[in-house]
Amino acid sequence: MEKISGGHALMRSLIREGVDTIFGYPGGAIMPVYDALYDYKDKIRHILVRHEQGAAHAAEGYSRTRGKPGVAMATSGPGATNLVTGIADAMCDSIPIVCITGQVPKAILGTDAFQEAPVIGIVTPITKWCFQVTRAEEIPEAVAKAFHIASTGRPGPVLIDITKNAQIELFDYDPQAKYSFSSRLAPKDFKKDLPRAAELLNKAERPYMLIGHGIAISKAEGELKKFMEKSGVPVASTILGLSCISTDHPLYMGMLGMHGNYSTNKLTNRADVILAVGMRFDDRVTGKISEYAKNAKIIHVDIDHAELDKVIKAEIPIHADAKEFLTGILSLIKKRDHGTWIKEFKKLDEEEKKVVNDAELYPKEGEITMAETIRVLSEKTKGKAVIVADVGQHQMIAARYYQFRAPDSYITSGGLGTMGFALPAALGAKVGDPKREVIAIIGDGSFQMTLQELGTIRQEKLAVKIIILNNRFLGMVRQWQELFFENRYSFVHMDNPDFNKITDGYHIPNELVEKREELSAALNRLLKAKGSYLLDVRVKKEENVFPMVPSGASVDEVRIK
Repeated sequence: MEKISGGHALMRSLIREGVDTIFGYPGGAIMPVYDALYDYKDKIRHILVRHEQGAAHAAEGYSRTRGKPGVAMATSGPGATNLVTGIADAMCDSIPIVCITGQVPKAILGTDAFQEAPVIGIVTPITKWCFQVTRAEEIPEAVAKAFHIASTGRPGPVLIDITKNAQIELFDYDPQAKYSFSSRLAPKDFKKDLPRAAELLNKAERPYMLIGHGIAISKAEGELKKFMEKSGVPVASTILGLSCISTDHPLYMGMLGMHGNYSTNKLTNRADVILAVGMRFDDRVTGKISEYAKNAKIIHVDIDHAELDKVIKAEIPIHADAKEFLTGILSLIKKRDHGTWIKEFKKLDEEEKKVVNDAELYPKEGEITMAETIRVLSEKTKGKAVIVADVGQHQMIAARYYQFRAPDSYITSGGLGTMGFALPAALGAKVGDPKREVIAIIGDGSFQMTLQELGTIRQEKLAVKIIILNNRFLGMVRQWQELFFENRYSFVHMDNPDFNKITDGYHIPNELVEKREELSAALNRLLKAKGSYLLDVRVKKEENVFPMVPSGASVDEVRIK
């Protein structure tokens, strides 16, 4: 036992949990913690972001590539509330992050003191767990519990709010103290459901497997591949499930959802058995729920019991970890070939290729397209880079056309759809795995929401590559206005600044690419750069993303033009 301050206890507790990096922004109410951090800077790297929202997104990116919770830290009041968007984003996409906020002293809580905000009340609906520490001795157990909850079951964000007095107070710290916590709603014995699920799949004529982020979270990519190749079942992915299986696998049919592939959406309503693993039947995937998969018996596997039967009623709901489920069912699955069924996908793929893909990927004239930029990038990186996409048309184009060859290669904001996500998430992803090539794909609208994080990238000397697909519009909104609001372009035109001059100000090498013949060489320079590099690629202004399932339509009403 030794007498230390709450701030030092926090540092010791974080180190005990294996924390090596904090993304943060100091301020008055968190200052004692930052003072303690000064004594541990040889063990914990602190990365000073330029906005607290950037800290939360960077922690998300770090978590995705490092495979453990990222940590974000901010002061009270506006520091804490600026974290909220990133926390909500992590909650939607099941990303484990631990947020630490300072708070005014316990004695003046509730008095509307300077920079006081009721952060616990604010984040309760968007965290797995949150707790306000008012005494220093509460810190070690609170930190241990936070990391346990963030990482177990369905991962997600947690927040610890620490009053200033608790950061300063001295108490007897026990470095050998042990803490144990039970897992809430731990999966029960799901193995009793496996024979019935296997029987449905073994008898199916048109089986279909839908995979989501749960595959990546449980590290079940190997088990997925074995299951696919034994069962012969065609597989489609949600946007967050991308890269769990290589896009060139013969049983991988493509992406689901509003801007997914023609075949994967159209044939959902032809399937007789659907196995959904680690996905939650988001409205972007289901379209009109009353018309979704009416011919299919559904087996739904999810680690979160609350997701079962929440949107789509399952014939067999299975509360289980994706990896454990796939391991358990493999021996019960018969070796089969569904070639006739798969030919239906291939036939529709050819139609999509002819109507949509060829013109987008290989344009012969006019402005550069988003799709050809992603195609050339994919070819040059051999599909092995980590793509961190922001939100909008560029996000969907990157998801559709980058040919993923390695796991954990597509990081984006799925459930919340947070513009401004990519730049801070990309810097976090690079810190999480410095050896991998990390490329942020960002629209001109999204870039302007968090471009200040160029300062963080520069200061930390991070080799993050940035491609702005610049169409001078809020492209996704403009597309909807064109298709469903009679071309009434209401406040979607972007009169952009000179992104190259802004990037010059941060001393980051950059280029403007306006002509097709410049694109390949510019991408070579970006990829060969030892440090960060930015390309502002001027793309076609009114390019639309197809296929598209119109809002409120059934998935088999997907449009390809």
